Amino acid sequence: MKRQHVLGVIALFLLLAIDQGSKYLAVHFLQGHPDVILIPGVFQLEYLENRGAAFGILQNQRVLLLIVTLIIFGGLCYFYCKMGSGRKWRPLQSAIVLIAAGAIGNMIDRFARGYVVDFFYFSLIHFPVFNVADCYVVVGAVIALLLLLFYYKEEDFEQIFPSGSSRQHSSEKKDND
Repeated sequence: MKRQHVLGVIALFLLLAIDQGSKYLAVHFLQGHPDVILIPGVFQLEYLENRGAAFGILQNQRVLLLIVTLIIFGGLCYFYCKMGSGRKWRPLQSAIVLIAAGAIGNMIDRFARGYVVDFFYFSLIHFPVFNVADCYVVVGAVIALLLLLFYYKEEDFEQIFPSGSSRQHSSEKKDND
């Protein structure tokens, strides 16, 4: 196993531990108790059992959400393993690990509890209640999007997604030799 794969797995497990630990604390200290106001009128800790996906969509579609999460995780693993190992790829690898940790963190909840534990609530803007795993997914996705739009070039992804034209070009080159 390559060094970056080992580091990615270690980071994934560390992030999962933080997510699952925060959810354990939320269940232990928030479930059945009044909300904890951290910044009055702005931010509070509020226990919520989310039986759907982001923003409460797909309520009670546990099996579908588990399948979709496994497919996404598989794609992320494939992409991560096909990436180069140089410094250039570290930011995208980090973003992928964040997204994967968030997806798996919420999948663990769906599988073990039948719902996802959410507890962060921005009351100022009435934003949906969310959790640490949700933060991982959003931050990782934003970083990945910015990197894909502004940092990486199309040719950087040739080793991951070889285009037909490059294979054709290399076979034509062999024929000419």
